[in-house]
Amino acid sequence: MGLGSPIIALAALGAAVGVGMLGVFRWTSNPEAIRRTKARIMAHLYEMRLFPDEPLFIWKAQAGLLATNARYLGLMLLPALVMSLPGAAVYYWLDGYFGYRPLAPGTAAILTVQLKNPLSGAAPAVHSPRGIDVETPGVRLDGGRQISWRIRASQPASGKLEIVFPGETIEKSIEAGAGPRRVSGRRVSTLAGLFSNSAEPLLKSDRVDWVEIRYPEATVAAAGLDLPWAAWLLFFSMIAALGLKNRFGVTF
Repeated sequence: MGLGSPIIALAALGAAVGVGMLGVFRWTSNPEAIRRTKARIMAHLYEMRLFPDEPLFIWKAQAGLLATNARYLGLMLLPALVMSLPGAAVYYWLDGYFGYRPLAPGTAAILTVQLKNPLSGAAPAVHSPRGIDVETPGVRLDGGRQISWRIRASQPASGKLEIVFPGETIEKSIEAGAGPRRVSGRRVSTLAGLFSNSAEPLLKSDRVDWVEIRYPEATVAAAGLDLPWAAWLLFFSMIAALGLKNRFGVTF
């Protein structure tokens, strides 16, 4: 995927997400019921302003406001539930592109292997591609179930680390250098973990639970602001949704 300028890519993606949100709302929501409920909320607010010296009216208006707000949230629940699963999938997919940076030359990171059972023998060997140096021997943590190494990028690289156990070799992708690209922080062995770590194939191993490289977190700078990518995506998707909601016949 060629990203070009991250902010331009996020603007385009945000517009697409906003249109998708409007499509879901149009399909799953009840615009007329939402309009009536919002009108009742405003009516209760006006009641509290019109009768400030009437405690009984104020209590009734407050009770009505709470009940109407609960109904409004109920009307929003189905669209929110329908959007939650694809929304989470889109988030995790984009996070690999915009949430983290490849290792810059000279930058160190931690490689960690989480085992399903404590390791009793010698720590596995780590074979790295050209441009990636393994600086320390494996350090055991978590009662021997976790092993960590410090690695360092000496030059741009794109390849696979090999963690070599007796009779089994585990591979983990690694990215170093400049330029936006998708990085995979963790490779997992469970389907549940694969949902949020889908950049690499499922790890098929009876020995290893997951393998992780801690990449540096990234932000996106534009208009004098340096923000997480998700903030920009939310901003652009809200602009698109608010600008096009009338064309879709949607109300929030």
